[in-house]
Amino acid sequence: MPDTIFEKLPSGVAKITLNRPDSLNAMGGDLMPLLSQHLREAAYDSSVRCIVLTGAGRAFCAGGDVKGMAARQDILGDSNGNAPSSPSGQLARSLQFLRQSQRDTSLMLHTMPKVTIAMINGHAVGAGLSLALACDMRIASDKAKIGTAFRNVGFSGDFGGSYFMTKIAGIETARYMYYTGEIVDAERAHSLTLVSKVFPHDDLEAETMKIAEHIAAGPTLAYARMKENLNRAETSDLATALDAEALNMLLSGQTKDHIEAARAFVEKRQPTFAGE
Repeated sequence: MPDTIFEKLPSGVAKITLNRPDSLNAMGGDLMPLLSQHLREAAYDSSVRCIVLTGAGRAFCAGGDVKGMAARQDILGDSNGNAPSSPSGQLARSLQFLRQSQRDTSLMLHTMPKVTIAMINGHAVGAGLSLALACDMRIASDKAKIGTAFRNVGFSGDFGGSYFMTKIAGIETARYMYYTGEIVDAERAHSLTLVSKVFPHDDLEAETMKIAEHIAAGPTLAYARMKENLNRAETSDLATALDAEALNMLLSGQTKDHIEAARAFVEKRQPTFAGE
């Protein structure tokens, strides 16, 4: 089985499963390159209208493959496990590799013109938590455990976790979670606003898919404009945000989905959105 599984469902939902269960879906092997590939495919496939990211087995994602790193066969080396000949060359290659991997995964999840949902079925720690935080929302099992955990292996953190956690839960929570490395349960994560919903473990997939299918049945192009507005609001001033909202409002008003919704309103019926 591949290290990442991509499924396109008839509902318009794409399900991406991190599939290294024996290592708690740690970011080794082909997991990250395949995740990047599948995210690109989902982003540009018009039949995909919502993306659900989850993990196989007992975990969502345990973060970096520490064993692979220690063996110089993961982020610290090249794709064949060969280290560059000099320390400066090794650092340059490692930096280039990590930056590109972050852009292809966390940045893609955060900026692609589709709604992304992390279905947290178990442990989401380190860079695994960063991937979940990069999604538009997080739906967690009541058995889920989340934490930064970087301090436990002497790392500072990557894949956007410090950025996303600060935006989502505030600087106080981000500092506490990063400095202590505490692993919190799903209810505590919900109280910190780090997850959107918590469901009993056995109901997690059904409930998450219900939310994803509701989104997938909606106005996909309007969602893309909403996501652009919300992402811009993280960093822009009000005047800039207002100008962008005005443009996106007019653009979304030109879509077939808006025309259908307006007709449905007049005809007193529910609209049928085609994502166009």
